[in-house]
Amino acid sequence: MLFAVSPQFVMPAFVCKAIHFFGNDLSVDTYLDSEDFEGAIENQFKGVMSFVLRCLQKKQAGQGVNSPGVPEIPKIVLEELIVNALVHRDYFISAPIRLFVFCDRIELISPGHLPNHLTIAKIEAGNSNIRNPVLASFSYKGILPYRGLGTGIRRALADWPHIAFLDDRDGNEFKVTIYRPSDRVLGHLTQKESRRGSNILENKVISLLKKDPSASYELLAHDTEVSASTIKRLLQGLKMKGIIIRNGSKRGGTWRVVI
Repeated sequence: MLFAVSPQFVMPAFVCKAIHFFGNDLSVDTYLDSEDFEGAIENQFKGVMSFVLRCLQKKQAGQGVNSPGVPEIPKIVLEELIVNALVHRDYFISAPIRLFVFCDRIELISPGHLPNHLTIAKIEAGNSNIRNPVLASFSYKGILPYRGLGTGIRRALADWPHIAFLDDRDGNEFKVTIYRPSDRVLGHLTQKESRRGSNILENKVISLLKKDPSASYELLAHDTEVSASTIKRLLQGLKMKGIIIRNGSKRGGTWRVVI
């Protein structure tokens, strides 16, 4: 995995598959780009990074028009999350790492749920449990931009808080969702609300989620005196604006207020 030219011949699961879709939904027959990445782990990292960067828009960010531009999502964030997927995936599961690029988000899906006692809250706090110690020990010696200190997730969140994690123990996989800037595709949702009442309700729901990140639709509806369907629409809007993020499953997950 570290030095072989074609390790996938011995380990067929050692492959990364990437697809760039037109919209926000999976489609088996229409997409913008698709590529499989094989070879040693360093080659896979470089290939996946190159793929996702060419899918993203670039911003001048105060630079001249002849500059290459800055990716809409910081490069360091993508590096940290892709390295984590390559180093910490479960290689006993015969499945590839999958990267899906949509208009509104990027999904990075790794075989294997979080090992042992780890939870989403713990990895966000900087805790780590190395699944593949030999692979990790060589990776942080210059093969990959990997430090092995459990700080990668915290660095990614510090530079780009619009990230959600799902530890799917039933499906035995770990999914990272990186939300793209909402004003790029959903500019009409980032404009100032025309009705003062909408802002008041949004602010109240945000305040309730800060106090109770696991609050249900029904509880939020009760506390705000509106219907559950109204709360569902409001939460979806807040998610699309990048104000809140859902971590975990629909039943057992929690909300995280980003701004």
